[in-house]
Amino acid sequence: MTGTAKRSYSHGASPHPLFGETIGENLRRIATAHPGADAVVEAFSGRRWSYAQLDADTDTLARGLIALGIGAGERVGIWSPNCAEWVLLQYATAKAGVVLVNINPAYRSHELAYALRQSGVKHLVSAQTFKTSDYRAMIGEVRGGLGELDRVTYLGSPEWDALMATGAAVKGDGEVGGAPDALTEREAGLSFDDPINIQYTSGTTGFPKGATLSHHNILNNGFFIGEGCRYTEADRVCIPVPFYHCFGMVLGNLACTTHGACIVIPSPGFEPAAALEAVQRERCTSLYGVPTMFIAELGLSDFASYDLSSLRTGIMAGSPCPVEVMKRVVSEMHMTEVTICYGMTETSPVSTQTRADDDTDRRVSTVGRVHPHVEVKIIDPETGQVMPRGTPGELCTRGYSVMLGYWDDEEQTRAAIDAARWMHTGDLAVMDDAGYLNIAGRIKDMVIRGGENIYPREVEEFLYAHPAIEDVQVIGVPDARFGEELCAWVKLRPGAELSQEDLRAFCTGKIAHYKIPRYLRISEDFPMTVTGKVQKYKMREVTITELGLGDAAGVETA
Repeated sequence: MTGTAKRSYSHGASPHPLFGETIGENLRRIATAHPGADAVVEAFSGRRWSYAQLDADTDTLARGLIALGIGAGERVGIWSPNCAEWVLLQYATAKAGVVLVNINPAYRSHELAYALRQSGVKHLVSAQTFKTSDYRAMIGEVRGGLGELDRVTYLGSPEWDALMATGAAVKGDGEVGGAPDALTEREAGLSFDDPINIQYTSGTTGFPKGATLSHHNILNNGFFIGEGCRYTEADRVCIPVPFYHCFGMVLGNLACTTHGACIVIPSPGFEPAAALEAVQRERCTSLYGVPTMFIAELGLSDFASYDLSSLRTGIMAGSPCPVEVMKRVVSEMHMTEVTICYGMTETSPVSTQTRADDDTDRRVSTVGRVHPHVEVKIIDPETGQVMPRGTPGELCTRGYSVMLGYWDDEEQTRAAIDAARWMHTGDLAVMDDAGYLNIAGRIKDMVIRGGENIYPREVEEFLYAHPAIEDVQVIGVPDARFGEELCAWVKLRPGAELSQEDLRAFCTGKIAHYKIPRYLRISEDFPMTVTGKVQKYKMREVTITELGLGDAAGVETA
């Protein structure tokens, strides 16, 4: 073995070629092969679509969007919890060459306005309400400042029905010598490298960045994720994770449709009982979730009453899985082939995945090996040199999966993707001799709370607007339920007072609930280096000790 072979570099060789087609072309091909098979089941309403119906309805919706004057490359936003219409819009926009902008259902007005403005959304499709969120009211609050937003269509309203009716009315019959079909003409001009999706990921600059993904990015990533789960047209996948995130729309929807498998939507938002009921009723073979979701399902008082014997596989991602949870998922949920995925929105998202036959130790201590047609390397962050196997460094990834760039932000794109097209993840990782990767920490100070990525700088920028706050630093601290929670270290202005309740009230309704700090620490000084840089790791150590979080979360405090 040469020295080169021992370096922390791996390439996912594969006998399966990449698809050179658009998402619409792929769906049509699968629908032709499996027209009568279930494609989408909305378990909470009982609505169902066969592959033939899904193909036809997404054609209709695509024609409706074109009839509204939405051109190829223009942006349509979706702001909604999980529902069948979310899936329809995902595939319809792809067929029409329209860029779908995913908006987190937990966003409040401040975040909504930024995403719509930054991406230039022309048409927003939105739910009317969800839980405590009044989407109509928030849209009304910000719409006046959004010059490019021409239209809002609310799901479950006459406007949505009218959009579908418009699409049905304008279908051409060019094949028999009549009027040309606008959708056929539109699709003829599309390329699989066209941008098709913008997903916002919180930024260290204090503002979210719009990772821009192509047909080629997410179609192929979805397919190889499904290959990792050994999907066929016989599989039925329960997807309680949100569609706005890559976990739902790529690992979920696209992994299914590239294999002729069935998308099962258990509920609009995560409900552990609804997920297990859907698995039982629909005889699902696969179940998704972040570790906290599986913990909630296993913790149901009537867990043993559910028949989960149809389960075979699934995906756990978002944060590390505790060993005991993995053992219970395998033994009590019958998910003997459950896989772990690692990635980031900017890489479509999956770069590594454990395999169905990997043992429990590999599943809980690593994030698997490199994905097909993807390269990974671990480098010294200072020199850029590839590190020896077994030595930590920054994980970088390259291949078809790397995003086109951040929407309308060339500076941030160049900072993330180098001249050789390597995406720098900011994660510290170690590669072992067999090519398995372990994520050892983060160069960036990102916090992962229940699978949600939070960049403290964004929260800090928001909290600076509070009249009592002079300075603030936000850190992540361990939490037994969510993996991590936020703690805000605050310096107050002279004479000011601030309670945890005051802080929460200031944040509620303006930023997503998961970004609201759970803990508040009033401090006169922050730990600093001699050069004046804040030492967040020391803040974390102090907070863990003061709150007694080390033992509860199984984390060392030293």
